Amino acid sequence: MTGSRRDPSSAGGSIVLKATNITWHKGKIEREDRENRNGHRGAVIWFTGLSGSGKSTIAVEVEKRLFDIGAQCYVLDGDNIRHGLNKNLGFSPEDREENIRRIGEVAKLFADSGLLALTAFISPYRKDRDGARALMEQGRFIEVFVQADVDTCKERDPKGLYEKALRGEIKEFTGVSAPYEEPLQPEIVLNTMELSVEESVQQIMNNLAERGILGV
Repeated sequence: MTGSRRDPSSAGGSIVLKATNITWHKGKIEREDRENRNGHRGAVIWFTGLSGSGKSTIAVEVEKRLFDIGAQCYVLDGDNIRHGLNKNLGFSPEDREENIRRIGEVAKLFADSGLLALTAFISPYRKDRDGARALMEQGRFIEVFVQADVDTCKERDPKGLYEKALRGEIKEFTGVSAPYEEPLQPEIVLNTMELSVEESVQQIMNNLAERGILGV
């Protein structure tokens, strides 16, 4: 096969496949083997919400709780990923789409290896989050809507980003000059205007246990 083609399974059909003459190489270790060793299922816990809503804070605390009970887990944080893997991407709608596409694929690999991948990204567009979900088997993608209104996030403004965005120093900033599309049917909703970090963490831990993620 030569040339490039569009991937019909991609969200919006916009991904051009340039890699040709490739075959998936299957190993000798199955995901179930890794899960049996780990004592839990592989899954993606996808935190989404405005900047300042509490995504990274809660994800890091959940990671610590999971680690303390012996789970294999890792947080993929939006800013951290942009230091390396996605440092060539900006914040245009097209770059945001590619940012989330890459993370969805990386998170899938983590889950396939039997790990719990926790992703903390604004991921403002539903179709991009739906694309990440579509990569996973039913029950292995847990969307967590970290809910806080713009005014609350402005008051918190831990990085001073809203202030810069309002001054026009940051373009296409979600919640100020770019849209955020709330999840329609997330597995978990955390209203951080009412819940403490500990309460939010416990709600997630309870949900993972109820879904059988924490046991095989």
